[in-house]
Amino acid sequence: MALPVREQAKIWGIAAAIFFVLLWYLGDVMLPFIVGSAVAYFLDPVADRLERLGFSRVLATATITVATVLLFILAALIVIPQLVKQLTALVNITPEIARGLYGFVNERFPQLLDEGSVLRQSLDGLANTVKSRGGEFVNGLLASVRNVVSAIVFILVVPVVAFYMLLSWDRMIAHVDAWLPRDHAPVIRRLAGQIDAVLAGFVRGQLSVCLILGVFYAAGLMLVGLDFGLVVGAIAGILTFIPYVGAIVGGALAIGLALFQFWSDPLMIAAVAAIFFVGQFVEGNFLTPNLVGGSVGLHPVWLLFALSAFGSLFGFVGMLVAVPVAAALGVLARFAVEQYLDSRLYKGLSDRGED
Repeated sequence: MALPVREQAKIWGIAAAIFFVLLWYLGDVMLPFIVGSAVAYFLDPVADRLERLGFSRVLATATITVATVLLFILAALIVIPQLVKQLTALVNITPEIARGLYGFVNERFPQLLDEGSVLRQSLDGLANTVKSRGGEFVNGLLASVRNVVSAIVFILVVPVVAFYMLLSWDRMIAHVDAWLPRDHAPVIRRLAGQIDAVLAGFVRGQLSVCLILGVFYAAGLMLVGLDFGLVVGAIAGILTFIPYVGAIVGGALAIGLALFQFWSDPLMIAAVAAIFFVGQFVEGNFLTPNLVGGSVGLHPVWLLFALSAFGSLFGFVGMLVAVPVAAALGVLARFAVEQYLDSRLYKGLSDRGED
């Protein structure tokens, strides 16, 4: 005899509570394991494709691991040092940019900089703050990144977890499937498939869009000669994960730097603006429709809320699990609506059709 619905809800509620309590108390400890599992999830389709080409699972996993390590080494040797160098230089030059903006406004709109005006106080405060804290911020950021213990643990544990998870992913899924409650296994499989489709359609697709746009913005800005083009492109690419935010923030930053660097050459300023216009056009008409699709059911507002809520509650680990949890809740919400529309609560006591 099956358990009553109330008992089942109680059991699953306790399981969910235990999960969130573990996430709350073991967030930092779980970070490399969550990242490693996420890496394995994203690379599993690649391993499956290699298996279809005749590779064994072990050989497919080893091939992916070697390729990933080579790409990481290449990025560490070529891209990351340049990125850190430009970021440091950008923070150091920010006071000069603020002074240049101050001089421009003072020359063209002197009435805005009268003694006691809000704009003058704001500019003075911004310049002083950045000048006194900018270098300290960068040094603190770099020091935290170079934290020896956590960095070594993260670098060592994540690849090991990802390797073993990827190696045994299919067997693990089969075991989990065998543990499903028999009465509800078909429904759970259907919901899990829909959640996987949302994650595959949104996360994998959106990460591809971020990478493509980040490379495009960085290459385009560096090609036109904009200082710190690599940093601006990387920022715009990362923030593209949240629709429209990457283009707005990156475009504003790039155009602001272009105004400072190319003030006497409006054509170059227009070229910088055109790069972001072209990027948005390509994203909206080609990249997002083909790589993400419009039917994943993960609305940007819902995504932003999930990132904010889980980030506030569980820190960085919460931000990592926010997207899959948001996808799962979205699928479950649609399932609940379907059940409601098929229930007597919605249809009423009579099955009569409309008159």
